[in-house]
Amino acid sequence: MKIVTILGARPQFVKASMVSKEMIERRDIQEVIIHTGQHFDENMSKIFFQEMGIPEPKYNLGINTLPHGAMTGRMLEKIEKVLQKEHPDWVLVYGDTNSTLAGALSAVKIHIPVAHVEAGLRSFNRKMPEEINRVLTDHLCDTCFAPTLTAVENLRREGISKERIKLVGDVMFDATIYYSSIANQDKILLKKLNLRKGSYVLATIHRPENTDHPDKLESIIEALNMINSSETVVLPLHPRTKNKLRQNKIKTDFKTIDPVGYTQMLTLFNNCRMVLTDSGGLQKEAYFLKKCCVTIRDETEWVELVNHGVNVLVGADKKKIIDSYEIMRVKDTDFNQKFYGDGNTRKLIVENLRA
Repeated sequence: MKIVTILGARPQFVKASMVSKEMIERRDIQEVIIHTGQHFDENMSKIFFQEMGIPEPKYNLGINTLPHGAMTGRMLEKIEKVLQKEHPDWVLVYGDTNSTLAGALSAVKIHIPVAHVEAGLRSFNRKMPEEINRVLTDHLCDTCFAPTLTAVENLRREGISKERIKLVGDVMFDATIYYSSIANQDKILLKKLNLRKGSYVLATIHRPENTDHPDKLESIIEALNMINSSETVVLPLHPRTKNKLRQNKIKTDFKTIDPVGYTQMLTLFNNCRMVLTDSGGLQKEAYFLKKCCVTIRDETEWVELVNHGVNVLVGADKKKIIDSYEIMRVKDTDFNQKFYGDGNTRKLIVENLRA
């Protein structure tokens, strides 16, 4: 069996690393990786392949820094040529990026079965490009690998047949379990940053809905500056955010660092008190590692975490960010609910593809 895996962005590399390991162990699957190039910075791309042992991409399309329509169209054109050359049995796509949609659309146009890992997630905000990518990809796919019961319900509500939906859990849970043992051995980063376990808050800001609006970005940074006056805030600085801060002359008083690899990020996660983020994936990783999370967005795909009280949505409102931080930092919470499976998602994905 031959499977073409299409990747383009940092979170996809982490998810794919687990499924790729499972394919290698099975020995009867040939995986061909296409890297669209959507994330091209060394710290945002190449380092992930190196530290996770993901097989080198056979194809690197080098498509980036284009508007959404142009980027997706260029990917569609190039991916189609690769698929016509490789003739895979399946095309496997991950998440909600332009690479995801382009890969699914390329395959379905030439009648190659497509499977979507992380299907059924919905923020219900159609202004987000990621939401459009999710919905369209799910309706194109032959198999939708859903991470949660909520995702299954979303897919059924949209008319996708139960035969196409497979509840497999979240492959990021597999990755967190697997790589945490490695991350726990890495104390060099903490020493370098002069950090102690439980002595800091970990933050990330990168979404265009926050970074592309100077008033929102300033409000978020002011909140982080105020939190930093009582507890250290550490923020690995995304290239987009760095540029926007410079362009808008917004000053940070807290500790910013260059983007880090996945195991180093897990080290920061394992040792922080709590998380403030606008990332989708980091909300889950916070739960996996038993950290409360303040989400700097107006909606989330991971509604079960909000309903369970371990995550709170605050948007870009400075007062809400600070007030929620104060509440969540001392909140007594339960992290034992198995919302995301048992850590064997990669096996279920590969077994379904081979069936």
